[in-house]
Amino acid sequence: MALWVDRYRPRELAKLDYHKTQANQLINLCSQGDFPHLMFYGPSGAGKKTRIICLLRELYGPGVERLRNEVMNFTTPSNKKIEIMTVSSNYHIEVNPSDVGIYDRVVITDMIKQIAQTHQIDPSGQREFKTIVLSEVDELTKDAQHALRRTMEKYVATCRLVLCVNSTSRIIPAVKSRCLGIRVSAPTEDEIVGIMNTICKKEGLHIPPELATRIAQKSERNLRRAILTLEACKVQQYPFTANQDIPDMDWQSYLRETANMIVQEQTPQRMEIVRERLYELLSQGIPPDIIFKGLVQILVKNCDMSLKTQTLNFAGLYDHRMQRGSKHIFHLEAFVAQFMALYKKFLNQVSVMDMDDF
Repeated sequence: MALWVDRYRPRELAKLDYHKTQANQLINLCSQGDFPHLMFYGPSGAGKKTRIICLLRELYGPGVERLRNEVMNFTTPSNKKIEIMTVSSNYHIEVNPSDVGIYDRVVITDMIKQIAQTHQIDPSGQREFKTIVLSEVDELTKDAQHALRRTMEKYVATCRLVLCVNSTSRIIPAVKSRCLGIRVSAPTEDEIVGIMNTICKKEGLHIPPELATRIAQKSERNLRRAILTLEACKVQQYPFTANQDIPDMDWQSYLRETANMIVQEQTPQRMEIVRERLYELLSQGIPPDIIFKGLVQILVKNCDMSLKTQTLNFAGLYDHRMQRGSKHIFHLEAFVAQFMALYKKFLNQVSVMDMDDF
């Protein structure tokens, strides 16, 4: 049984709930003969992947929805075997090259070469090219991005690339200049409320306007999170009430517990436990910038006013380093260690002052 977020995902550009002007522009783009490389960018949960799915259907027809999961194998220059999971149809392939870490360049060059050398022979496909959808391109190493730039030029006759990124700041200019950028901004709270009302109507449910507004506000304009939260509320309690509790995501509770552990004790042993918990969050697919932001917000809320400025200064420093680096855990751990040092020093100063007063 599918989750609501998948069951009610629009399948056609004409049926999108918001950014309708942009949807019409995409329909016009598909109807033209010359189709460029595209880059969809915007915050998480704004609808980038939904628009890509609708775009592929507009290009190739309903056949693009007959999907299969495949494992592709690659060999690195050092003869190491790597595997990566792909989702594909007869007309496109979707892959996240950053899943293989530092070997993403091998995946980019070998996979695109392999796909681009095969021509589209299905006459019902409407197009002479295949489409390659690359997710989380902003997580690719610089080597992989330069390799991507070269392959985009070389194989433009037989394949088109659709890139999906959260932020263009980590994309090299050479790749950005070869794509048509399409910004998918987060939906407004009113639009999210409207979509939740539509889902409830299709499910035969009634949702109080106050609850819908609270869910939209708590989702921080992330539509996917709002729909998942709505379904969680339905499982927790139905009929809905205007003031019922809205459950947190499991990872949010886990992150809050981790932040509290940092404040409670500042020792190497506690640092090791916190590192394992951060690893657990990363391994479950929680984006590192979301972890970092949540950690900083909770720590700043729990610490003394005199520490807030220093904490935010270090947060800015380590967040910048994390955006430029590729090993996120290093920078998350460095920030935690720095905060522990600051907090322990503050506690020591407070205890000395109390003794002097005594």
